[in-house]
Amino acid sequence: MKALTFENYGKSPEIAITHVPIPAIKPDELLVEVHAAGLNPIDNMITTGAFKTVVKLQLPAIMGSDLAGVVIQVGSAVTRFKAGDAVFASLFELGGGAIAQFAAVPEHAAALKPANLNFVQAASIPMVGLTSWQAFKDRAPLQAGQKVFIPAGAGGIGTFAIQLAKHLGATVATTTSTGNMALVRSLGADEVVNYKEQAFEQVLHDVDLVLGTTRGDDLERAVGILKPGGRIVSLVGPLDTAFARARRMNAFFTFVFGLMSRRITRLAKKKSASYSFLFVRADGAQLGDIARLLERGQIKPVIDSVFAFEQAREGLEYLGQGRAKGKVVVKIK
Repeated sequence: MKALTFENYGKSPEIAITHVPIPAIKPDELLVEVHAAGLNPIDNMITTGAFKTVVKLQLPAIMGSDLAGVVIQVGSAVTRFKAGDAVFASLFELGGGAIAQFAAVPEHAAALKPANLNFVQAASIPMVGLTSWQAFKDRAPLQAGQKVFIPAGAGGIGTFAIQLAKHLGATVATTTSTGNMALVRSLGADEVVNYKEQAFEQVLHDVDLVLGTTRGDDLERAVGILKPGGRIVSLVGPLDTAFARARRMNAFFTFVFGLMSRRITRLAKKKSASYSFLFVRADGAQLGDIARLLERGQIKPVIDSVFAFEQAREGLEYLGQGRAKGKVVVKIK
C-alpha cells in the first residue's frame, strides 16, 4: 500500500509517499481502508524529534494520527465493529499512522463515523475533539457560567474548543486577526481580541480556565488574567512532573520536566492558580460522545482546505505556516 512516511528525525526527515506492507491486525484491532486523514501541528513537530522521548515510533514511520474510513476486516476479539462499518479514530501514540491507504486501528480507539458527516469532515475531528473533551471534561471540568480563554480561535483546535465550551455553557474569550473575527464569533466566541491591535492581558480578566494553544510567552501572560483558583491547561508545553509520573518515566525525565515547567508553575501559584500539561489520548468512547454532538449539529467541523493524497506533504507544509482557518485534511480515497 501507499503511505506518507518519514525516515529520520531532524532537519531532513525525508518525508515521501512510499510503498509499505498492509498492516497485519491483532485480535483487538480493525483493518480500516482510510478515506481521509486529518492533519495536526504535532505531525510536523514529531519529525523534528521534539517528542521522540515520549512518542515512540519505529523509523521509517507512517505519519498522521486522525482518520476516517471503512472497516474491511476485524480481529477475532473485536465485538463492537464489523466489516463495512464507517468509523473514525485517533491513532496518536498507538504506533500506527493515518496517512495511508490502510491502517490498523485498536477497537478501543475507534467510534462509528457521525452519519451526517462525510469522511473528510469526520477525519478532521479526532485529535481536536478529544483534546478539547479531555481538557474541558476530564482535566479541568468546565462548568456553565465559567469563563474560558482559548487563544488562536480560528485554528484547528480553537474552532472545535470554542464550540464545545459554548455547548458546556461557558463564556468564551479568544484571540484572532481581523479577517477571522466573524468566524470565531459565528462559532460562539463572546469576547474576541484582535491580537494585532491589543494585548489580550490588557482586555481580559477573571478567567476560570486558559487552554494553552500557542507557543511563546502567551502562557506567562495568561497567568495575569486568571482569577484565584483558576487553571491553565497547556497543549503545547512545557511538560511537567505530573506528565512524567503518569507515564512512569524515570527520575531523570521527571526532574527535567519539572525544571521545564518550574517558572510557569510558580507564576500560577502566586496567583493561587494551577498549571498542567495535557497530552491527548486515543479514546473511542469519548469519540462516540463527540459523534453524538456532531450528529445533532451542536458542533460542526470547520475545514480550511483538502489536499489530495499525492499532495499530503504539501498539506503538512501549508499547515506549518499557521494560517489555516480550521482543519487541513488529506483525501486518500
